[in-house]
Amino acid sequence: MNSSNTVLFKVDRGVGVVTFNRPEKHNAFNDEMSAAMGSIIELALSHVDVRCVLIRSNGASFSSGRDTTQLGQRPSGESDFEFVQRAQRTRMLMLDSPKPTVVEMRGFALGGACELALSGDIRVADMSVQLAFPEVRYGIAVDTGGSALATALAGPSKAKYLMMTGERIDAATALAWNLVDFLVPPDELEARARAIAQRLADNAPLAVQMSKQLVDNVWAGSVRAAMRSELMAQTALFTSRDRAEVGAARAEGRPPEFTGR
Repeated sequence: MNSSNTVLFKVDRGVGVVTFNRPEKHNAFNDEMSAAMGSIIELALSHVDVRCVLIRSNGASFSSGRDTTQLGQRPSGESDFEFVQRAQRTRMLMLDSPKPTVVEMRGFALGGACELALSGDIRVADMSVQLAFPEVRYGIAVDTGGSALATALAGPSKAKYLMMTGERIDAATALAWNLVDFLVPPDELEARARAIAQRLADNAPLAVQMSKQLVDNVWAGSVRAAMRSELMAQTALFTSRDRAEVGAARAEGRPPEFTGR
């Protein structure tokens, strides 16, 4: 399932620990790692001994998002539509599961990795964390629920700022915008995230799961609707003139020149 060990998994006292393990690339998701991540998150959420999932990383960053060396490439002849839809299925697994997810964040949490973090139930970060939706700089947009999740957590104007500028925000801003829940010194990050995950795992499982579902039911419909819209928008953007111009400009080392529609 993951012969290169780009994503690790273990179960410890009811906590399923999923660890991104491509630190030399800031845990950027290439095709192999993306496939492993989907399989392992599904395993963690379905594992009979897991009552809470902790998603974390080795190295300096949670994840810098899609590996830019494979940006726009599709494994096994997939269409853009199929590629995005597959990524959305992994995200919906997390959102639909009654088991809670804690996300431990440091360094970069960009693009799809930022969307993944926002789909968790509780986010714990250290002061090095930087969040961004850089997709607009590649002529594309978020596509795994980021528009609805950022809007629900930070509000419409801040979600638009993130999506339309592609700018990174620092740890203090992420906390002020409710995009992270706890901010701790770097040397306390692992212990704090693990302690929260353990507390959730030690509480009565059915009560924890019902509590998660009661809150999620308030906004779950908006996330599903957003994903449907993002799927259509992203599929169109991948074949747009703007997207082609951004790709050409990056290859030629020049600023993009946009000429309208």
